[in-house]
Amino acid sequence: MTATSVERRAAPVRKTPLRRDGRAAAGFLAPWFVGLAVITAGPLAASLYLSFTDFDLLSPARWIGLENYVQMFQDPRWLKSLGVTATFVAVSVPLQLAFALALAMFLDKGLRGLSFYRSLYYLPSLLGGSVAIAILWRQVFGKEGLINQLLGLVGIEGPGWIAHPDTALMTIIALGVWTFGSPMVIFLAGLRQIPEMYYEAASIDGASRWRQFRNITFPLLTPIVFFNLVLQIINAFQSFTQAFVVSGGTGGPSDSTLFYTLYLYLRGFGSLDMGYASAMAWVLLLVVGGFTALNFAASRYWVFYDD
Repeated sequence: MTATSVERRAAPVRKTPLRRDGRAAAGFLAPWFVGLAVITAGPLAASLYLSFTDFDLLSPARWIGLENYVQMFQDPRWLKSLGVTATFVAVSVPLQLAFALALAMFLDKGLRGLSFYRSLYYLPSLLGGSVAIAILWRQVFGKEGLINQLLGLVGIEGPGWIAHPDTALMTIIALGVWTFGSPMVIFLAGLRQIPEMYYEAASIDGASRWRQFRNITFPLLTPIVFFNLVLQIINAFQSFTQAFVVSGGTGGPSDSTLFYTLYLYLRGFGSLDMGYASAMAWVLLLVVGGFTALNFAASRYWVFYDD
């Protein structure tokens, strides 16, 4: 045995910097994992269990199996809330994205003071979900509100938009479309990434602005459209504040603004039927997950990624 091998055997084992960094990273991440378990995973598992029980917050939960889910599909108000929410999503999301894209293309022309306009148009997204804006919206579309005052200037007597079942949901859809700032900023960033040489070549070939949009802008912008579409559908299904404030927390008139989340709130905190509300929450999760999976599956047919 050589002296070199003895020295190697006697040398102490040193901790590598990589191992020390790993322990430090685990220490910094530990609060996040604890919060994930206590604040997210724990309540999530509890709600799944409660969805199979009869629980009113005042007495112990009683296991009833699938009764909440069976009752749900026989509940006319649940079916109504599902239809109202589906209508809101199907109408507000496309209109919001179309409006956001049109405004982003307008701002992409290089206006002076672009940062000011970008901040100004983004402001509704920051305020649109607040109680104050929802109250203001209720006043604007009231019987004596701003909309009817403007109609009165041209001799038209407007209805009580919020008080009528045929128009109440439309006012909330208008509020949803008005909060276009977030997708608009994302569209604007995507437009800035399209090479200008494509438009120059199309102009030389005599392509109109519409053909440039159809053959250049939109295909190269489809990943951004897809991203905004997925996010806005998820957000639309979870809309609550606008419907709660505009309808006065009842979903009226005639349940025309009874959003899914609002009915979930009424069953859980109004009727103290937490088991039923938990089952509703899990069905909503499955619906949103299904729409998201469907969007990802369909994206391969219309989303273009420029390699």
